[in-house]
This record gives sequence, C-alpha cells and structure tokens, in this order.
Amino acid sequence: MQITDNSTQTRRDEMSPNVLQVDLGTRSYPIHIGADIFAEAGRLLRAVYSGRRAFVVSNPTVASHHLAALRQGLAAEGVAIEVWQTPDGECAKNWEELYKILGWLLESRAERQTPLIALGGGVVGDLAGLAAALYQRGMPLIQVPTTLLAQVDSSVGGKTAVNHPLGKNMIGAFYQPQQVWIDTKTLSTLPSREYLSGLAEVVKYGAIRDRAFFAWLEENTEALLAREPQALNHVIYESCRNKAMIVAADEREMGERALLNLGHTFGHAIETALGYGQWLHGEAVAVGMVLAGRLSMKVCGFEKNEQQRLERLLAAFGLPLTCPALSLETWTTLMARDKKVANGKMRFVLLERLGQAVVRQDIEKEMLAQVLTQK
Repeated sequence: MQITDNSTQTRRDEMSPNVLQVDLGTRSYPIHIGADIFAEAGRLLRAVYSGRRAFVVSNPTVASHHLAALRQGLAAEGVAIEVWQTPDGECAKNWEELYKILGWLLESRAERQTPLIALGGGVVGDLAGLAAALYQRGMPLIQVPTTLLAQVDSSVGGKTAVNHPLGKNMIGAFYQPQQVWIDTKTLSTLPSREYLSGLAEVVKYGAIRDRAFFAWLEENTEALLAREPQALNHVIYESCRNKAMIVAADEREMGERALLNLGHTFGHAIETALGYGQWLHGEAVAVGMVLAGRLSMKVCGFEKNEQQRLERLLAAFGLPLTCPALSLETWTTLMARDKKVANGKMRFVLLERLGQAVVRQDIEKEMLAQVLTQK
C-alpha cells in the first residue's frame, strides 16, 4: 500500500475560520479551525444538539486557561456545562481514570443524547473519547483540542484509548466525534516543549504524503518556532486536510491509514520502556521517524540526502534525534506487542522518498538490529 504526495495549498488568513469535512457517510463531521472558535461554541453545538446541558472533561492546567471562554461561548446559546478535571499528563490515561469519568457521568445522570466535550490535549481527548464510546453505548462527542499535537492529529479520526503497562493505546475503540473545534489561540499558552512535540506530527504528514508541504515546513521553520499565527493556521489546516483524506479512505486502519504511524512503532516502544510521560509523544515519534528513515535507507532505497533533510527539519524544531539506551531485547519485545503487528510479524511504515510512504513487514531481524544499535 502506498500514498504519494499532494500539493500543499496557499497560506490562509489566521483570522478567518476554516472548515474541513471528514467524509464518513452518515458519520461525517466538520473540523472548525480559527482564532476565535470558543466564541462560536454555542452556535456550533446547536448544529447537532438542541438541549441545554453538556459535560466537559478537561484538566486543571487547560481549564485555568480556556474553560471560562468555552463556558461563555456555550452560555450564549443557553447551554450550561458540568466539568470533570482529570490529572495532567500521560499518567492519567489509564483504566482507573476512565472508570472515574464514567462514574461521574452516571452520578450526574447524563443522558445518552447529551454531548461530552473533550477540552484539552491528546490525553483528555483519548480519555473523554473512550468514555463517550462506552457510556450508554455511545454519547455525542465534541473534540476541542488545545495542544498542537492534538489539533493536527489525535482529535481527528476517532481513535480513543487508554494505556496499559504492557503497551501504549492498547485498550480503546474507534469512535468518531460529531465535531472538532480548533481554536488556534489556545497555542499561546502551550509550554514550549509541548508545542515542539506537536511539530513532530506535522513533519510526519509531509514525510508520508505531501512533499510540497514538507518543503514549506523547511522554508518556514522560523515562523513556526515564533508561533506566527498565519503559519500556524496553515500548518493546522494542511495537517488536518491530509489526515481527513486518509481517514475517509480507511477509517479503521485496514490499509493506508497505517501510514499515519510513521515513527510510531519505535516511538511507542520508547514511551512504554521509559514510563509514560518521561518522553512526550512527539519527542518519541521524532526519534522513531529517524529510525524509520534509517531502516528505509536499507530496504526502500530512501536516499541519504532525503534522510538528512528529515533529520535537519526535526532538529530545527528542537526535537531529539538520538534514541535512549534500550537493549535490543527491550526494543523487540515492546515492538512485538504493537497494534500494528499482523500475523505475528512487525509492520513498519517506511519511506521511499519524502512524500511517499509504504508499509513493510518483511524486515529481517538482523537489519532491524543494525538500525537499533547504530550510534
């Protein structure tokens, strides 16, 4: 399976909201992107819900910055909210916290048609998304991502999950939201390390299917590092556009959606081995892409100068290129538990060139060992 590159579009005015559609038939939904989306929250919700009560899952850090604006936007259309704040960080993405959220919904007598709004980063989105999928066999979900990583990746596509000590995101469900609201102003409060982590997923889209977008990122690193609004709006729109196209073609990752996992087989092993939260997801994925690129050079003819471009761009965004000291046994044991294993064989997303990715599962252990032990 493979996807080739598409041409990237022109930059957009950051003050003008953009709407993308994830085309899934009767379960299609819009992604609203703009600088003042919270002010429109009530109006947007009214497109799918006529009631006056909604539930919000967030965390203390995000709530302190953005909950008031969301509350005000919903109140403008007569919608009152009840809020659950989960602990900050990846450590909260577990079965125990999920169970607490479900208990809160039950105690609050949440009805099946009442929307659950996920206000936060990837952890909040995954937790709330899985809770929405499970509660009364499915309640409406609105994703409101507040980190760059969640805005360009985890809020779109319907993947929800919690972690297990033996593997990341191993317990979950595909459950699509009814809407995604991306307010780009939330990125002004995002810590630098988390912001840079999100750029790893942005680079991924250019690497797997959009060569022109990759080149645009190379030319606009300074604007992105400065969080220049117009550049950010463009990056979020193009990333979501690329992901929406892949999800529409392969919702449940039976084929080409697997290409979105470039760097993730290696990255998830790093996160699991070191303990969730020690490395941010984007940091682990960045190193995973470096390793995937090196493996691609050995088996796919990925050229050295292309690998150098990939590494230079990741480094320009302040992302790590060197993997932590893990034993070969640790690497192979953890990767063998990955969700992408099929028929007992590990599958790897590799690059033939920037903008063109493939999935391979014919990788010899000796070749993999060479990449993992390379200094």
